[in-house]
Amino acid sequence: MVTTPPAAAVSGKFAAFKDFCRKTWALTRPYFQSEEKWKARGLLLAIVLLNLAAVYMLVLLNEWNRVFYDAVQEKNQPVFWEQLGRFTYLAFAFIIIAVYRFYLTQLLEIRWRAWMTAHYLQRWLANHAFYQMELARYAASGAQPATPDNPDQRIQEDLNLFTTYTISLSMGLLNAVVTLLSFVGILWSLSGPFAFTLGGNSFNIPGFMVWMAVLYCTVGSIITHYIGRPQIRLNFLQQRYEADFRHHLMRVREYSESIALDKGEAVERVQLDSRFSTVLTNYLTLIKKQKNLIWFTNFFGQAAVVFPFIVAAPRFFGGAIQLGQLMQIASAFGRVQDSLSWFVDNYSSLAAWRATTDRLTSFEDSFRALAHAQQEQAAINSVAVRTSSGSLDTQDLTLALPTGSVLLAGLTLHAEAGDTVLIKGPSGSGKSTLFRALAGIWPFSRGRTVLPANTMFIPQRPYFPNGSLRDALAYPQPAGSYSDKALRQALHDALLPQLRDRLDDEDAWSQKLSGGEQQRLAIARVLLKKPSWVFADEATSALDEAAEKTLYERLVAQVRQAGGALVSIAHRPAVAAFHDKQWELEKLPEGAPALYELRETRR
Repeated sequence: MVTTPPAAAVSGKFAAFKDFCRKTWALTRPYFQSEEKWKARGLLLAIVLLNLAAVYMLVLLNEWNRVFYDAVQEKNQPVFWEQLGRFTYLAFAFIIIAVYRFYLTQLLEIRWRAWMTAHYLQRWLANHAFYQMELARYAASGAQPATPDNPDQRIQEDLNLFTTYTISLSMGLLNAVVTLLSFVGILWSLSGPFAFTLGGNSFNIPGFMVWMAVLYCTVGSIITHYIGRPQIRLNFLQQRYEADFRHHLMRVREYSESIALDKGEAVERVQLDSRFSTVLTNYLTLIKKQKNLIWFTNFFGQAAVVFPFIVAAPRFFGGAIQLGQLMQIASAFGRVQDSLSWFVDNYSSLAAWRATTDRLTSFEDSFRALAHAQQEQAAINSVAVRTSSGSLDTQDLTLALPTGSVLLAGLTLHAEAGDTVLIKGPSGSGKSTLFRALAGIWPFSRGRTVLPANTMFIPQRPYFPNGSLRDALAYPQPAGSYSDKALRQALHDALLPQLRDRLDDEDAWSQKLSGGEQQRLAIARVLLKKPSWVFADEATSALDEAAEKTLYERLVAQVRQAGGALVSIAHRPAVAAFHDKQWELEKLPEGAPALYELRETRR
């Protein structure tokens, strides 16, 4: 059995702590150097000043303790009432400081969260990062996640927790340090020396109460760390399992009709129960660890209440100090002990903050890794967009799966304005992947693609945002870019006359409309926007032959009028009648450089 030397273990932990601080600063710095830096720094400065003012008020209240209780002991009624009046304005000032410290802290947290959310949303949605992260969800082995799970949860929840914990813990630490510096001198002067004899030698320890507070809190902090350390990993996993459970609930909602038709409720219940069981199991383990920590921290806190009285009692009963000084010693010891016990009192919050920071750090790492991969991809894959209709050309285009298997190798394709091209092949042969590569969103490709300007892609599963029908039809352009007449005409031409008078109706159109209606609505977008080139992926698979014939005739007329071309993926033989050229994918024998090859034929 190999054991790690103590010095090496300490060095490793220090290096890990240093690395964590560096990553935390990397997450924190951008906001305070952003376009909002002066507002952010101003709010932070105000919060720091209010925290310092709060500590100063505690110092004044500590002094008030001595005077007030001395007056009680001496039955000095004028001083008693005078000190009650002084307490009134001290308490009122403390309340004002506490209220505005809370308000400005919350204001800084929400502004910081808003900035970080906008920052991460922009990066997540830029350059198809949201799509490519999902493609790279699993490594080539298919066993271990290669990118962070649940990016939605990291943007929505982790950013909120990070800003909240970072500000509250940092201000709490500042408060603890300033309080310690303010009260340690008071406690040192009040506690007096501790004299004892050992082995015939006399010893005198000045500021005995200070050293007892340091010893008490050091031992408590070490024990707290060893009891509470498992919470860091458990908090990390808890956020992940909660997000997985929520994600599956969303999928059930999204595919509610399909699940209902398949009578898959029992299977989904098993899946949801399994995920929630994981949530509960991890949470129960977490609260057991928290229970152990709470046992110790409560014992630690309760013992700290009587500890200063026990230590100072001999001096009080010996007449060396009065009641006011005893209460002042207890108050000062409590403040020093609270400051030194900041780690003990905040360990659960620190564990949750550490887990949140680790999740955001891995999210940040995934952005950097993706940007690096995109730069490497750009060096071997050039996508050019012409300013006129032009033609579609590829040179030495190679497509691979996320697992690394090569689908198609060395493709050289050409389509000119006026062409109508049908792509055929067995399921899984790479037809839709070819479309993704032509669109420039497939990261596992290399080669050169020249894509005509003014193109539109109709995916197998068109997306419609929840909201008004006019927004769903015009997406992603603003609905105001088109007149009501044009919107209604597009619906009519796409065989959706029943929706012409529902432009302002709001609904979840992806669930409200049937599969055929969704395909017709996607075609209505094309007929509305009149692109030159249209790439249709199984765009009419849910339609009857008559509707399919009508819509393809209109699509062909549309692109030819615009001086472009139509490229389709379809399995139905009837669709071939609307195309004059075919690109057919055929499976290659085992051991070939790719799984499929493309063969071009003309009608």
